[in-house]
Amino acid sequence: MSTKREIAVYALIIIVGLLIAQHMNVVVSGSMEPVFFRGDIVVVEKADFLGFHEFDPNNAEVGDIVVYNAKWFPNPVIHRIINETYVNGSKYYVIKGDNNNVPDPYLVSPSQITERVVTIGEQPFIIPKIGYITIWLKGL
Repeated sequence: MSTKREIAVYALIIIVGLLIAQHMNVVVSGSMEPVFFRGDIVVVEKADFLGFHEFDPNNAEVGDIVVYNAKWFPNPVIHRIINETYVNGSKYYVIKGDNNNVPDPYLVSPSQITERVVTIGEQPFIIPKIGYITIWLKGL
């Protein structure tokens, strides 16, 4: 194999790896147990990925597991939509971790939702326990 071709293959492998990595999210808490656990990786589709809209947060449905920027927590939160409501004509979601006793403290607007967990049938697409490497490296 020529050197140029070898470099092109390595570059392609790196690009594909980076694209795939952008569609994975590490679970850092037990709030969604027993659906997934701390250290699991969930595969996600993005509301906006380099200008591509893989899903529309305005069309999220009750039962969807989403990643959103919470007003009450500094990092993105992965929880399930349990209800939708309207306030002054604007749509909001009520979101809750499956393992939590109460919903998250604030309503969530569609603009706060950045990702939705990919499901196969009714099950989220999960890669178990591999995320512990990231948790360990980040000290979470």
